[in-house]
Amino acid sequence: MTNMKRYLSLAGLVCAAAATGCSYDKNAVQEITGPLPASAVKFFNFGIGAPGVNFYANDTKLTAITSTTGAESTTGVTAGGAGNGGFYSALAGGTYTFTGKIAATTDKDLSISPLQAQIADGKYYSYYISGFYNTTSKSAESFIIEDQLPQPDYSKAYVRFVNASPNSSPMVLNAKFTVDGTTTAIGSNVAYKTGSAFVAITGGNYDLATRVAGGTTWQRDQRVRAHRDGRT
Repeated sequence: MTNMKRYLSLAGLVCAAAATGCSYDKNAVQEITGPLPASAVKFFNFGIGAPGVNFYANDTKLTAITSTTGAESTTGVTAGGAGNGGFYSALAGGTYTFTGKIAATTDKDLSISPLQAQIADGKYYSYYISGFYNTTSKSAESFIIEDQLPQPDYSKAYVRFVNASPNSSPMVLNAKFTVDGTTTAIGSNVAYKTGSAFVAITGGNYDLATRVAGGTTWQRDQRVRAHRDGRT
């Protein structure tokens, strides 16, 4: 299903390009050899108490979820979720206003997290809705960071730590390999709205815990599985 969403996103970009011509002959051979977008963005809804949203770049919708009836779902990407199944959405370089717009029927398409950002050609980014959702102003915070992807070693998994917790101090993420107890620090002094570099680790099960940088008190514990041939 996630792969289907990825292909639908790319197909939508091709159709949009074809529809901009001044005339259209359905019997003619269509020219589809234009350059592909050189940059890409992932979308995450980490707003605390935030509603489900669809993500936009300017007026272009880049994520949505199809319901069982074939119509667009009114659920959207809910809090804690990623748009397009965690895949990137292709974009040309330029300046955009990114936002999440409410997917529900009530307040449909209301923008809750606008952020203007410059996207450079050939680079990858992640956009996050964050902070505490304000039910009065119907707004949340947001930020975008560049994803500086390493040259992959396909025998490893790649992990980074992004701090989307609005009331946190700068923190470090420790990943403890359950097989031999080896602990790897992911980032150092990662403040709110920033992220660490990607770190290569052995694929397998890990106990993850965050703590204030330089402190001894663990803030949160979780067990996850790091998969090879990918980034967590």
